[in-house]
Amino acid sequence: SRMLDQLARTTSETIPKPIEQRTPKRDFSLARLLEPIGNLMPVSPSDASIAKKELSNAGFRKSTAVPIYYGIKVTLAIALVIVALLVRNKIDNDMLRLILPVAAAGIGFFGPAFGLGFLTRRRHEKIRFSLPDVLDLLVICTEAGCGLDQAIVNVSRELQTVHPPVCEELSLVNMEIMEIGRAHV
Repeated sequence: SRMLDQLARTTSETIPKPIEQRTPKRDFSLARLLEPIGNLMPVSPSDASIAKKELSNAGFRKSTAVPIYYGIKVTLAIALVIVALLVRNKIDNDMLRLILPVAAAGIGFFGPAFGLGFLTRRRHEKIRFSLPDVLDLLVICTEAGCGLDQAIVNVSRELQTVHPPVCEELSLVNMEIMEIGRAHV
């Protein structure tokens, strides 16, 4: 009886909070400046959904991630064009003087996509390397008598400091399981 009470208490206390609630609210002035710039961009819904998926894969799941991403692209492109215009006066080759601002704009606009791809690959690698630990602990928890949802909560809680990316994903899986359970009740 005492063990069941303790299990019920840990189950209700360890339900993970959504990611936006778990992260401390920080007031980044740069993000606040980039979001309106990104909102001014005319982006098709299909491009926005692709960007949202790529940002989610990299670990950026806030609702403001897509406008901030497009704000970074536009701001970086404009900044590099300005730098290229300042530098081109020192170049003697006329063809290079014409190409430099265009190339700078292209690098500024498409460069963040390459950075996002790098962040995504790095996050996937961290998750891949942490999977053996996660699976071992999941097996131990389920063999100890925990249900799958409680095992996911326990693993997420225990490995949070060691493997944060996979614990975020496990928390999302657990929240989806809970939503599915609520929908069927």
